[in-house]
Amino acid sequence: MTHNKAKKDISTAKAAEMPGIPLGFRNLLELDYLLDYYVSDEYTFRFGRSCTECRIAYRVLRITYHAQRHRGGTMDVSSFVSRLSFFVRNGIMAKQKANTQRHDPAISRRALISSSAVAAAFTIVPRYVLGGPGNTPPSEKLNIAGIGVGGQGSWDLDNVGSENIVALCDVDWARAADTFKRYPKAKRYRDFRVMLEKERRIDAVVVATPDHTHAVATMTAIKMGKHAYCEKPLTRTVYEAREIAKVAREAGVATQMGNQGMAFEGNRLINEWIWDGAIGQVREVHAWSDRPTHNGKLFWAQGIDRPKDTPPVPSTLDWDLWLGPAPYRPYHPAYVPFAWRGWWDFGSGGLGDMGIHNLAPVFSALKLGAPTSVHSSSTLVYKETLPLASTVHYQFPAREGMPPVKLHWYDGGMLPTRPDELGEGRELSREDGLIFVGDKGKMYVEGWGGNSPRLIPEEKMKAFKRPPKTLPRSVGHHKEWIQACKIGSPTRSNFDFAGPLTEAVLLGTVSVRMGGKRLLWDSENMKVTNLPEANKYLHYKYRTGWTL
Repeated sequence: MTHNKAKKDISTAKAAEMPGIPLGFRNLLELDYLLDYYVSDEYTFRFGRSCTECRIAYRVLRITYHAQRHRGGTMDVSSFVSRLSFFVRNGIMAKQKANTQRHDPAISRRALISSSAVAAAFTIVPRYVLGGPGNTPPSEKLNIAGIGVGGQGSWDLDNVGSENIVALCDVDWARAADTFKRYPKAKRYRDFRVMLEKERRIDAVVVATPDHTHAVATMTAIKMGKHAYCEKPLTRTVYEAREIAKVAREAGVATQMGNQGMAFEGNRLINEWIWDGAIGQVREVHAWSDRPTHNGKLFWAQGIDRPKDTPPVPSTLDWDLWLGPAPYRPYHPAYVPFAWRGWWDFGSGGLGDMGIHNLAPVFSALKLGAPTSVHSSSTLVYKETLPLASTVHYQFPAREGMPPVKLHWYDGGMLPTRPDELGEGRELSREDGLIFVGDKGKMYVEGWGGNSPRLIPEEKMKAFKRPPKTLPRSVGHHKEWIQACKIGSPTRSNFDFAGPLTEAVLLGTVSVRMGGKRLLWDSENMKVTNLPEANKYLHYKYRTGWTL
């Protein structure tokens, strides 16, 4: 839909009381195209409404549309337009006029909710437009709590530090000490369940615990109506990923998984170039990371047995809370801090770590969902830990006009065959990368998260006429989520995207755990059909006191 087309639709719309809102818009993008017109002098001249009123009308309509679409419903546009116009005409105009000498033209939350017309619009406008517990409008800051704030969580909190950090939870107060100092007004807790029960003012949570407690912490918050940011991978088990995505969808809260590369410019370019046919139909993809190594050194341990000694638990660590739902075992520094990722009970190795980052642009560009099968090969698989290196091979079916795809994952220093098109003297990155193989060429992506795509050979890149940038550009990974919490806008790594991605990644680790055997996957019924014994690794029984 072009800008001229949007203006034409406006001029022919028959919305009786609010001119300019089309009754037949087809998607959120078309509403976005209308914003420029709503705030233009032409609109004000034609319809006698101020730009401020138009901005508010646009935002409320956009939020309502998104909320309805997210829940799989529809919106009675004509009814909404009638109610909204009454709200704007009788409420906002009078309040704005009274405050012109004292305030910015933007309407405050108090001005909105004190208007006598709010009742007319309230039945169809989502609560988070007007405010209320857990539903903060753009004019106010969110009250955010951190769960797991000593490592990655500390960085995440700094990236949402524009909001009110009101509560912090960590099972190890020594590791969390620096974060506690940076947010001295935040209440401190060890148990997130206690924190969420006591701190009713919390609007949103940032979860950055070890993988095995992602699901229980995130689910508890979502069921209480809190917006949720959860680090990657979304969960430790396939079942948890399915359930978290489902409940978040039903709750209608704003969600984002911490694969920051989804905000990269390169990530969007991959999508746009492939959709434009730059390399033709893609039938094979190679993706890799050097984890569990990093820069030639072991980042965390894999391929080892459980330690036999039982040193004392540090006084600052609540070991029982750290274990959470996982099966009990004695404390050992081989697990904490940041040594847990290679243990089956707590993490999912390099695939669960960097696979989430590097496969995300593959899933978005190729519109992947569930694989139909997966098999693998690896170094020695231990009972307690993932192997030092593995390769995982997925088969995905045809979808949305795209052909079936074979997706190959490599970690622990394993790499795909170097493509001849890479050019003389140039080697594949040993840390992270992607190769998309199309029937008209190849795309090589260097760096994690889809950071730097290029067509190969280089001559093809130089001759490439780049297509228009059709995807919205990110305001920033964490800012996307903050904005979504406030106005209901979409996030690029919401749980509807993150859930299926996490499921596929973790299914690959199940194949590895099964010695590389080929698994036939029935996604609808969430079970392996050819090897029933593999299904026990899709989830596990939580310890007493922990539930999803």
